[in-house]
Amino acid sequence: MNAARPAPFTQDDLPGRVVYGRGAAHNELAAELARLGVRRVMLVATPGGMPLAQHLTLSLKDLVVCAFDGVRPHVPYETVVEARLLAEQYENDAVLCVGGGSAVGTAKMMALTRRVPVVAVPTTYSGSEVTPIWGTTISGAKRTGRDVHVRPQVVVYDPELLKTLPAPFAMASGLNAVAHCVESLWLSDAPAVRLFAAEGVAALARGLRTLATGEDGSDHLLYGAYLAGTAFAAAGSGLHHLICHVLGGAFNLPHAETHAAVLPHVLAFNATAVQDRLAVLADALKADHPVTGLSRLYEDIAAPRSLAALGLTAQQIPRAIELVQASPPVRNPRPVEPDQVRAIITAAHEGRGYR
Repeated sequence: MNAARPAPFTQDDLPGRVVYGRGAAHNELAAELARLGVRRVMLVATPGGMPLAQHLTLSLKDLVVCAFDGVRPHVPYETVVEARLLAEQYENDAVLCVGGGSAVGTAKMMALTRRVPVVAVPTTYSGSEVTPIWGTTISGAKRTGRDVHVRPQVVVYDPELLKTLPAPFAMASGLNAVAHCVESLWLSDAPAVRLFAAEGVAALARGLRTLATGEDGSDHLLYGAYLAGTAFAAAGSGLHHLICHVLGGAFNLPHAETHAAVLPHVLAFNATAVQDRLAVLADALKADHPVTGLSRLYEDIAAPRSLAALGLTAQQIPRAIELVQASPPVRNPRPVEPDQVRAIITAAHEGRGYR
């Protein structure tokens, strides 16, 4: 019997170097910067993350010419302008960011506007560090785009830096990475994306369940976040990310927790339209059905489920629906009408099952 021929597919590959291992941030960072040949580095981190960033760069004193700690959630454009003015003053030829998605996002805006290379040391599971996607918030609206120049040229993954991440935030950040995997599965037909996403979900689920027992799940979670970000970089974003970006930008909801609360409802909405592509998700979650598998994972780790608990009021839901509908169309395996957007956001707001 002849095996079935591989199905046609399209995939965009991205350049980049990844260094992964415990202690890598302390042991490999200087060598990676030297390999790039940079001479004047701008350090970027949140106010709370700057002490760690400065500790990691103690041996790089001659390279670090300025530090920007004005990083804020959702990368407000005002902070981008502030960082750019500092960079222009010191004429840096590279950016080293230490932190989560907001720090990486700020560094990406420096790469977008000044065309300098970025080296990233992630301290959350956002996955932004391996994508060519940039974003900034202007007047409450999240603006995003895609440019290969913003993808960090080097990413140094060190699980040691994440083992003390507060468990509630680590849970939400890990689920944000799961969302990258899930949306990639229904947006791309590329085999590599499918393999990265499936392996990513399996690693993330393992790490999240380990974390829920009070143990250190950072190795599995960081590995899974890398796989998730890589799949997302190739597949792009769709309905799930659109809803979350609208909610975060317009109502200042926390990024990772919003993704965690919305994901089950977008998955339930799309599942019937992409059963074949989501079979690997069910397998990765060791379940008969992807929705059941994700629900069981949420139960096992007591995951955040309610947008109301994050600060979204019932009175804001109509405005959120308007903003989603007014946004540029995104790819999705099912047509999306206002009533369906309302059902997804309302279910996520209440923390109940999608109907």
